Amino acid sequence: MSAKPVQPDITLLLDMDGVIQDATLSPALAGESVEVWLGRAWTDIAGEDGGDKVRRMVEDARTSGISAFRQINQRFPSGAEIPIEFTTMLLGDRTGLLAVGKNLQAVTELHARLIAAQQTIERDYWRLREMETRYRLVFDAATEAVMIVSASDLRIVEANRAAVQALSGIDRGNEDVTGREILPEVVEVDRDAVREMLARVRDRGKALSILVHLGRDGRPWMLRGSLVSSEQGQVFLLQFSPVATTLRDDDRAEPTVLKTLIDRVPDGFVALDAGGVIRHANQAFLDIVQIGSKGSAIGESLGRWLNQPGADLAALLSHLQRYKTVRLFQTTIRGELGSETEVEISAVDGDAQNYVGVLIRNVSRRLGGGETDALRSALGPISKQLGRSSLRKLVKNTVGIVERHYVKEALELTKGNRTATAELLGLSRQSLYAKLARYGLDDKASGPQDNSEE
Repeated sequence: MSAKPVQPDITLLLDMDGVIQDATLSPALAGESVEVWLGRAWTDIAGEDGGDKVRRMVEDARTSGISAFRQINQRFPSGAEIPIEFTTMLLGDRTGLLAVGKNLQAVTELHARLIAAQQTIERDYWRLREMETRYRLVFDAATEAVMIVSASDLRIVEANRAAVQALSGIDRGNEDVTGREILPEVVEVDRDAVREMLARVRDRGKALSILVHLGRDGRPWMLRGSLVSSEQGQVFLLQFSPVATTLRDDDRAEPTVLKTLIDRVPDGFVALDAGGVIRHANQAFLDIVQIGSKGSAIGESLGRWLNQPGADLAALLSHLQRYKTVRLFQTTIRGELGSETEVEISAVDGDAQNYVGVLIRNVSRRLGGGETDALRSALGPISKQLGRSSLRKLVKNTVGIVERHYVKEALELTKGNRTATAELLGLSRQSLYAKLARYGLDDKASGPQDNSEE
């Protein structure tokens, strides 16, 4: 069976100079009238960009007998511009040329549709990525423990931070539990109940909540589940809600009381593990490092905020390992918003879980830096005595001026409260009274005198 010949969409009979002698259109272009083309040069009707291509095709056909295919946006008398692919050939007796063309409009429209479809697919892809990102943020930020478990083998596919802490304990909240089987994470006596509940969920899509105990400490949780379809097949969406329990005695209540007191301490407090990673932090510490929530500090190294992150933390932990306690370790803490706070750190090492308790005191407000100019002014006359007095006398006079300045500064900071002034300067009250008398500052002490102990 022979193939049906393909009819060209447009046929032009040209003379050797490229002038149109006759024009024939296929039924697909029957609506166009091209009689006005007769007697005109093909280059004149080939559109703005088609003239050069027409000249090349005519020249090629005259010299070699046939030209290569070239696409032209052919303008018709009706004003329509249609992409036509032409080739030109020389007639056998060299009486003229024949140009035949194929309409590419369908191909162009198909190409445009393909591009539009690709753009639509790309937009849908990025919309899906945005939805996945939103899902991940909500999933990880949820305070309720949520995990996704494969319905086929009961292995954990995903678990948010709260679920990881429920299984591994709050101290190991960054542990990866993906791939574990869910049943071994449940206390043994509750496993049969969990199996039955998951079987009901598989059959009915959901089931009533049950009480289960999870993790190493066997904490009680209310478990509810539902069946969800995913790319990996059917999965269980399990949600765990903590159960409030009544403490049995004062010993069990004690940790909660201590934790509440630590959270209210005005100095910063953090509990570190052996590697210097924060496992608990109170509000005062969050204020010093300029962080809004405990979750942003838990799991971070304390060295992140120290003046020399690696060196300061290494020195602190080394002292703790050697002496078990550290007092008055001075450094600077750099806050997340750019603040720098001079602090003194006291720490103790060694509990049953190898935790480190760290107390961080802000000392930048003990004596402010505003006294520098006043102190420099007071010390001015001393420099003029150089060469006139002995070094011993110069040092004695300098010490006296500096001592008087700071005693006076401390009195002003405490508004004349002598007990607070003595504590601020690290002196006994008797020593403070002696210095007040020596420097004539008795009349400077204004405000409450706190004479209850006199």
